[in-house]
Amino acid sequence: MQNNLTNRREDEGLSQGELAGAVGVTRQTINAIERNRYDPSLELAFKLADHFDCRIEEIFEPDQDE
Repeated sequence: MQNNLTNRREDEGLSQGELAGAVGVTRQTINAIERNRYDPSLELAFKLADHFDCRIEEIFEPDQDE
């Protein structure tokens, strides 16, 4: 799954730790998502979309080969 979480976070001037605190996870979780090493749970994806006031599909999109 691809995402644009880094861009959205940086556009708001947030550190990984600040975003993590806002959605209730660790900084390491945000780092893993941004590096495409971890796909978030549906609950976390909704929290991230809510934080950025957008739809989940505006942050995450499936890989083309899946």
